Amino acid sequence: MGIELGRIGIWQHESVFTPEIARELEELGYGAIWLGGSPDGDLVKAEELLDATKTIKVATGIVNIWKDDAATVAESYKRIEAKHPGRFLLGIGAGHREHTAEFKKPYAALVEYLDALDAAGVPVEGRALAALGPKVIKLAGDRTAGAHPYLMTPEHTRQAREILGEGPLLAPEQKVVLEADPAKAREIGRATVKFYLGLVNYTNSLRKLGFTDEDLAGEGSDKLIDALAVYGDAETVARGVTAHIEAGADHVNIQVLNSDPLPVYRALAAVLL
Repeated sequence: MGIELGRIGIWQHESVFTPEIARELEELGYGAIWLGGSPDGDLVKAEELLDATKTIKVATGIVNIWKDDAATVAESYKRIEAKHPGRFLLGIGAGHREHTAEFKKPYAALVEYLDALDAAGVPVEGRALAALGPKVIKLAGDRTAGAHPYLMTPEHTRQAREILGEGPLLAPEQKVVLEADPAKAREIGRATVKFYLGLVNYTNSLRKLGFTDEDLAGEGSDKLIDALAVYGDAETVARGVTAHIEAGADHVNIQVLNSDPLPVYRALAAVLL
């Protein structure tokens, strides 16, 4: 797998992370910080967090191939790797067709981008690929350190491991809400999940996992929200996270949906790390 991320990391929009938060996550024992929200290809945010810490890894989840060209990203990767060897994982992906005017043949575009990264000297073990469907999951295993699925269930993790086989990294994201009241927890979870129900790459994958058109309609059924944003006390949430490990994941990156994530990071560290 190359870079060692540990079992549990934290995924949030890159704007959430500060050097102070990064240092606390490191002290709590988390293995990696995942920068969401299509970080810029200069990778300045990743470098800032690595500069502020000593051992925790930083990954992008993900650099969008339509937004930043491979040559620029490769130079940024090499700059960071020279400064912080073995601590940065370049996650890339094709984003969403609904938000990309030039979105055409994403599989071919991913292959072309990986070819360019090869030519620029970015090692296979230094990069990962956002992957939902079988074809891209296999590409992730063949051409990168492994796959980074997003908004999927432990059943998807099980299927992805079957495709990847032993060896390649499998690092799914899991949304969590530290809240015991079901109505409050679902309100928090739905506020984030509903955005993805307008994106065909996610809805197609969720249908393949057994969710119906009724589950995906509107802002999502309770069944769907409960599956995609696990909630409860720290021990219950932890079981939802480790279900991915039991299904074959090497590393799970947790996205906290509570308005103040810091207390949740601390509470989950006490039961997961």
